[in-house]
Formats: sequence, C-alpha cells, structure tokens
Amino acid sequence: MSSAIRRHWFLVLLACSFLVGYCLSAKFDFILQWSVARDSIVFGVMWAMGVTLPAGQIGQSLRHPKPSLLAIFVNIFAVPVLVLPTCYLLTDELFGGLFVTAIVPSTLASASVWTRRAGGDDSISMMTTVVTNLGCVVIVPIGIWLVLEQQIQVNPWLQVSKLSWLVAFPLILAQAMRSLGASSWADRNKAKLGLATQFGILSMVFWGAISSGVTSESDTKGFGGFAMMLTLTVCALLVHWVSLRIGVGLARRIGLGPDKQIAIGFAGSQKTLMVGLQIAIDCGVSILPMVIYHLGQLLVDTVIADRWKLRLGHGDAGRSP
Repeated sequence: MSSAIRRHWFLVLLACSFLVGYCLSAKFDFILQWSVARDSIVFGVMWAMGVTLPAGQIGQSLRHPKPSLLAIFVNIFAVPVLVLPTCYLLTDELFGGLFVTAIVPSTLASASVWTRRAGGDDSISMMTTVVTNLGCVVIVPIGIWLVLEQQIQVNPWLQVSKLSWLVAFPLILAQAMRSLGASSWADRNKAKLGLATQFGILSMVFWGAISSGVTSESDTKGFGGFAMMLTLTVCALLVHWVSLRIGVGLARRIGLGPDKQIAIGFAGSQKTLMVGLQIAIDCGVSILPMVIYHLGQLLVDTVIADRWKLRLGHGDAGRSP
C-alpha cells in the first residue's frame, strides 16, 4: 500500500487538494482575492515546463510537419467538437468546465512521457505542445466567445492579453534562455523543476476547488449530484478515448508508421491541467471536468502505452489497442 502511494503520490495529493478546497471553500474563500499570486504561479509553472523542452526535437518535427499538423488538428478541432453534444447531458457549470478542458492546449509533460513509454516519436508531441500552447492565446478566447458567450461574461481581448502573458511569454522566455546557455542547467535540474511544477499544479487545483465550492450549484448535490458526476466522468473518458482513436486512425489512413500513430493519438487527445485550471477559474466554471479529464488521460493512456509498446515489440502495432 505504501509503495503504491509513493508511486502515485501526485494523484493522491491531487484528489486531496480538490476535496479539501471544495469541502472547506467557505473557510478559504479569501484566497480567491489573491489573483496576482495565482497568475504568478501559472507564469512560473509554464516557464519551468518550457525551459525543459529540447528545441532539437522541435526542429526535427519542423522538417517533417505532417504528423504534428494532424495532432494539432485533433487537439484544436476534434476534441472540442466531441464535447459539444455533452451540453444536453451536463449542467451549464459542468459543460462549461468540460468545454474549457477541450479548448486548452496539449500538455507540456505527459504527452511526451507517454509517447516515449509507448515507443513513439516524441518529437511530434513536443511540436504539438509548443504550437497549441502558443496558439491558445487566440483559440481559447474565440472558443469561449463562440460556445460559452451566453453562460459567462469574459472579455475575449482581455483573455488574449492574459494568455499571452501567462502562457506564450514564459514559453518563449524559457526557450530563449535555453538558446543562451541555460539548457544544460535546465537538463540537470529537470527533476527538481518537474517537482516544482507539480506542486504549482496542486496549488491551482486547491484554488479552483475553492472557486467551485463557492459557486457550486444545488443540482450537483445528493443522489442527483452523484449521477451527474458519473455522467461527467463517462463523458470525459469517452471524449479522450475517441479523440485518441481518431488521431491514430487518421495517421494510419495516410500511411504513417506505428511510432507516429501513437504520438499523434497522445498529443492530440491530451490536455494541459495548468492552463485549463487558470481558464476555468477565470470563467467561473467548474474545474472538476478538467481534473477528471486529466486523471482519466493519465490512467487510460498508461494502459494504452503499455499495450502499444508490447505490440510494437511483436511487430503488430498496426492494430490499435
């Protein structure tokens, strides 16, 4: 039991952070006023993630852009489209949170980790990560304006400015620092930087849980609330799994190899928790869909990556798991 907790300590703390923040939201609601501190955490986490991205792999993907473009298409268009029908199944607060989850960029960390675990081409996940994170400056405000305009009142131009500062700028700064000689330092301290980003994410989950607890709807409580949470979980898992299968299927259809198929599947279907939490809190929608989607992609993709690697070893990865 203790060894399992040591291996999955982040998932345990993630659940604890949400439960404590949500259940004790009335006691911690004063934290919601510390917007500068929250923005600083997001900036720091995005920089720490960006400074560990090796530019060489991005260059490799630029020379052969087709797989990355396919993954970007799945991430930016396919996932949000798959979420749209859930508006008939979920409350406005939960649908808003799930749609925000769908339009945020690909994750900076786990897409590459799971791609490598499956024996895939992680240059594709690197490129997809960079493009979708830079592109979210425009894509996220447009998506919110088109789909959630009636539900939330957020100035799209203000969102463009904020995302430019909190997402695009720290990534550009981090890569500039690597090119100026900080790459060796970042590579040596990759584990420490990764640990710092995980605690930054936990603090944002706690923050978002407080916000969700303060604004929670009465129809998400009791037995009806349990049924709604179950529906949300099924929707989130299905959206992730179907978008992954779409990525793999399209890659196979245009003749790409198994290593690129799985990279496109992971990079196209995974979403970053950090940016999703920031946008959900700003929009006043539930962060629970983002947390459930993130946990789901970690669990589901672990199984898929291990099965895919086994099939690659046997030479029959043409059949997706």
